[in-house]
This record gives sequence, C-alpha cells and structure tokens, in this order.
Amino acid sequence: MTNRRRVLVTGASGQIGSELVPELRIKYGNEVVAVDKREPSETLRNSGPFEIVDTTDKEQLTAIIEEHDVGIIYHLAYLLSAAGEKNPQLAWQVNTEGLNNVLGLARERGIQVFWPSSIAVFGPGTPRVNTPQNTITIPNTIYGVSKVAGELLCNYYFLKYGVDVRSLRYPGIVSSETPPSGAGTTDYAVEIFYEALKKKKYTCFLRDDTVLPMMYMPDCIKSTLDLMSAEQTRVKRRTSYNLTAMSFSPKELAAKITQHIPEFKCEYAPDFRQKIADSWPMSIDDSEARKDWGWQPTYDLSAMTEDMINRLSKKFEAGLLS
Repeated sequence: MTNRRRVLVTGASGQIGSELVPELRIKYGNEVVAVDKREPSETLRNSGPFEIVDTTDKEQLTAIIEEHDVGIIYHLAYLLSAAGEKNPQLAWQVNTEGLNNVLGLARERGIQVFWPSSIAVFGPGTPRVNTPQNTITIPNTIYGVSKVAGELLCNYYFLKYGVDVRSLRYPGIVSSETPPSGAGTTDYAVEIFYEALKKKKYTCFLRDDTVLPMMYMPDCIKSTLDLMSAEQTRVKRRTSYNLTAMSFSPKELAAKITQHIPEFKCEYAPDFRQKIADSWPMSIDDSEARKDWGWQPTYDLSAMTEDMINRLSKKFEAGLLS
C-alpha cells in the first residue's frame, strides 16, 4: 500500500477497534494508524503506528490526518449506553462532536468513512420483533440520541457533499479478546463467560427472559469490512444498515454455557440497565444489508458459545487471565 493513502482507526483501544486494527493490518500492514485517548495494549502498540488523539479536538485530528495522508477512517471512538447515562454531557460530546469533526475533514480531503451506529437508536415506540429498517427512532438514552443524530449527520454529508460514509447498526457484540467493561447494556453476554470459567457462577444485571439482538465479534469485523469493500452503487443506505446475527436471552445463553460447564449457575439481579434493554428490539430485520451487499453471518448461539469457551479457557490455562 505504499502508493495509497493510509487507514486511520479512532477508538482503536476499544472492544471493536482492538480486533479491527489487527485485521486491517493483515490487509494493509503498517499503513494502518491506530489512535485513541487511552494508552494501547502492548500488542496494539507493537503491531504498527499508534498515536494518542482526542477526536473531539479538531486540531489534533487534523494534524494526524495530514501527517499520515489518511484516505479511510474507521471512526470507532464513542461512549457506550450505560456509561453515557452516568455522564450525558460527555457522551454527547464524544459521540457527536468527534463524528462531526471526522465528517468535516472527510469532506475537505476526500476521505471514505465508516461509523458504527447501534440498535440503541430504537426506543419504546419501535416495533421490538423483527424491527424494520425504516421505523420510529426515538430512543430514551443519550447514547441512542447521539446515534440518531449521527445517522442523520452521515446521511447529510453524503447527500450534500458526496462523502462516502457507511454505517451499520451494531447489535450487542460478544468478544473473547476484550475483557468486559460494564459500560454497555449487553456486556452481560461477555461477563458471563469469564465468570463461568472462573467461579462457575454469575449474577446477571438483566432479567433472565430479556431477549436482545447479538453478534459474535468475528461476524462484526466481517460485516464492517464487507460493507467498506462493497461497490458504491451497492451501498444504498447512508444513514445506517440494520444488522444482526442472532437473538437470545441471558437464560438461553446460560443454558448453552451449562452444556460445556455443567456446574455453572446463573442468578439474576436486574439493575438500571434493564430499563435500557426493555426499550431495545428483541430481533432485527437486516434484509436490506443482505440484499444490497450480501451480508451473511457465520456464527449462531451454539457456535459462538463453543468458540468463546475454547478461546477463554486457553487464555486462563496460559495465565493470560486471572
């Protein structure tokens, strides 16, 4: 890629960024520049260029884009739902001002942009079963509000200025590589695996019957790369595409884990995140993504559970997790 403009990944130390960056570096090598406000993991820092950057600071962001001659931005810097409810002003600043800076620079410099939206754009008035692509988006979290605003902003920059911006409404993401932070409403689906392996028990912060759309990280990365590599004519949705792989409840996930760890027990103590989950869809209609650019998930609940347990078990045995 020596004669091509570089790829920039913001929020590179986060759940998705920490796994997207290695995949991009397989494809582009050291031409992938990772940035975050936080110090990176040793693996991330040693695998290629890394810079400390606050995307809400336009001068910082401009300097990095100019220095590295950036042609593609994966803008993953954001504050999640549960964390956002604790600090709405910060969530709005991080989630919207950063995106506005990225889109403005993309317009000026002809940069292609990926930006993740979320099922958090939906709210209590949205049909919760097989939620359609076009429906009511009046969320009751600041995270959701910022994502609705972001979708409209992306569409505006495409229609007004021709910015090639692409987006996916991510469901809950389950990852074996990034420890759970507790900052998201679907984080139970990661925490439960760690606790099942360490303590053989887990107390879930959602009700046992709370069904939500979910996706395993390898499918999340695959969908993102598939969308970004699709021909422009196939990308017909410039707000954000509905996306899903499976839907399940904590009780269903716990039952799958018990098939591998028979002594595992799960209890339930719903907290403030239950109200957030109750405003989100139970299942998603992502037929437009499948039709327009060929989206097709690989992992279902059984395959994801088996792979998560295998991967985390190896890490515990190797002493990489405690």
